[in-house]
Amino acid sequence: MEIKRNGAQPSSRGPADYFTGTVRVDPLFQVGEPARLGGASVTFEPGARSAWHTHPMGQTLIVMAGCGWVQCRGGPVEEIRPGDVIWTAPGEKHCHGAKATTSRTHIAIQEALNGKAVDWLEKVDDAP
Repeated sequence: MEIKRNGAQPSSRGPADYFTGTVRVDPLFQVGEPARLGGASVTFEPGARSAWHTHPMGQTLIVMAGCGWVQCRGGPVEEIRPGDVIWTAPGEKHCHGAKATTSRTHIAIQEALNGKAVDWLEKVDDAP
């Protein structure tokens, strides 16, 4: 058994290559082989958003606070609120962010395939 103590892992700013606006990433867990699961708490300040991206094994988001949105490429923008759980299928091109007037925090859980959990693509032109 391993316990990750709250505050034991440093927060980081979401890299500008992958995010627009201010995004904070708080690592929660990274499980080594043979497991390949990882998770983080991600906070988007008002108007912040991710670039388009995919996950080779899919991703689950659990919205913890605030109000935001998710979108699959070519699909409608969907509003998300605390308690919502979003599953993005493997390889599905999507993005997510916070509304213009409020921040939003989610827990992101995804598996790595061959050591990689995300493939970052182009930035989103305009947030909803």
